[in-house]
Amino acid sequence: MTYNSDTLTLTDSTHLCLEISETEQSKIWQQSQAFSTDNRRWIAYLNQLSLNTFLPWLQAEYDKSATAFPNQKALPSIWEVVNGTGISLGTKRMVLIPTEDIDLSELRVPQEWVDIPGWAADYYLAVQVNLEEGLIRVWGYTTHAQLKNMGTYDAGDRAYCLDGENIISHLNILWLAQQICPEEVTHLETAPLPELSVTQTKNLLQRLGNPALILPRLAVPFQTWGALLEHGGWRQRLYEQRQGVQQQWSIRQWMQAGVSDVAQTFGWGRVDLQSSFAGARGATVETAPPHFVRKLTIDGQRYELRLQPKGNLEDSVWRFELRSETRDDLIPSGFKLKLLTEDLQPFDGNQAKATTPVNRLYLEVALSEPGEGLVWQVEPTPENYECEVLYF
Repeated sequence: MTYNSDTLTLTDSTHLCLEISETEQSKIWQQSQAFSTDNRRWIAYLNQLSLNTFLPWLQAEYDKSATAFPNQKALPSIWEVVNGTGISLGTKRMVLIPTEDIDLSELRVPQEWVDIPGWAADYYLAVQVNLEEGLIRVWGYTTHAQLKNMGTYDAGDRAYCLDGENIISHLNILWLAQQICPEEVTHLETAPLPELSVTQTKNLLQRLGNPALILPRLAVPFQTWGALLEHGGWRQRLYEQRQGVQQQWSIRQWMQAGVSDVAQTFGWGRVDLQSSFAGARGATVETAPPHFVRKLTIDGQRYELRLQPKGNLEDSVWRFELRSETRDDLIPSGFKLKLLTEDLQPFDGNQAKATTPVNRLYLEVALSEPGEGLVWQVEPTPENYECEVLYF
C-alpha cells in the first residue's frame, strides 16, 4: 500500500483518519484465517488492517525505516493471544491498539505491551477501525510513563486504562515533542521477568496450547505468562499448538521431509549436495547429508547462517556456520556467533568471535539427548531477528 494524500480525511481536526480500500479489506481477511477461534481471527484482521494502513503513512511522512515489531512473520503468534501491534522507529517504539468500539472515552492497553521488558513501548496509539466507512482513526496517543503514572490497572482483564481526557488527541504533538523535548521521559524502567525452565515451559505449552482454553493470557500468573511470551521461540510454538500444527522446527524432520512451511517463511531453506562428481569415470555419486541455510541481513549486508550434521547423523554433532552471501566478502572483526540452550543459557564453547576479518565463523556442538533445543544468536543483531528454537 502506498501513501496517497487524497485518502487522508479529517472528521475531527485533531484525529488522523486513513482510508482502507475494499480490496485491501478483502485481501487481509483472506490472510487472517490461521487462528484458533473466530475471535482471534477478527483481532488479527483488525491489527493487520491497522498496520497495513498506518505503517505506509508513517514511512512516507516521518520515518521511512519504520518496521513492524518484532517482525511481520512473528505477529500472528502475538495476535493469537493478545491485541496490539508494535512498530519500531530507530530507538523508539510505538504500539497500535485497534478496536471497533465507538466509545472513545478510554484507552485500554493489554499488560503485555506495558510490563514485558522486551515489548514495552514509548508510545501507545488509540486506533478506531471503522469498516463501514472504510477507514482507521488514530484518535490519540499516550506514553508508557503516562500509562504507569496516570492510568488504572484492571486486574480482571490485565489491562492499563487511561481516560480519554488524558489522551493527547493530536498526533503531530508526538513528533514535535521529540524535536523540542528530546529528553522527555516516555518510558519507565520495567521489572525483569523470571526465567522459565524447559520442563516448566513444556507443561505450560501443553496446557495453554489447547485451543479450548479461550483466554490463555489469564490462565496463569502474569509473570509466568509474560516470560513465556517474551521468548519468541516458545511463543511461536504456543501459536502452532493452538492451531493443531505439528512440530515445525525439528531438524531431523527437515532432514527427512525438507524444511517445514513455517520455517521457510522465517527464511530457512535446504541445500542438497553430492559427495562426488558424476563426471568422474567409475565414481559413484552419493548424496551427502543436506545442510540448511538461513538468510540474514546485518548492517545492510547479506549473510548466511548454515547448519549441517558432522559425520553420522547418529553422532548428533552439528556445525553452525556464519558466512557472507557474497563468496569473497569477509565477516567483519567483532562479529559473534552464539548458541544457547532452549531456555537461553550459555554453555562451554558456545560462542565464536571474529577478532580479525574472516571468511567464516563456526561452532560445532555435540548434543546428548534427542529433541534437545538450541537457540542461535548473531552480534550485531540481524534485521528482524526473533528468537528461534531448533530441535535436534
